[in-house]
Amino acid sequence: MANERFDSVWDAIEDTPEEAMNMRLRSELMTQITKRVENWGVTQKEAANRLGITQPRLNDLLNGRINKFSLDALVNLTGPAHFHIELILEDKEAAVA
Repeated sequence: MANERFDSVWDAIEDTPEEAMNMRLRSELMTQITKRVENWGVTQKEAANRLGITQPRLNDLLNGRINKFSLDALVNLTGPAHFHIELILEDKEAAVA
């Protein structure tokens, strides 16, 4: 059996590159939002209030339950968490040509 190397754990466990990318993005957003909440140094109730979500939903976020959050839902939390998001698309076809 040959050892395979992957760029990320998501590439190893997801079925398609698109699914792996979605999980990488969700993971990064969850990590950054969690760090922000921890830096606030407030109760979960107050943090949930700031983010506009329920405390159980915040608990899911803080405990890394990634499958409970869509990419869209996490993007929507970046505003209340005071993040600015930019999307950068690289044209791989143009780079090859």
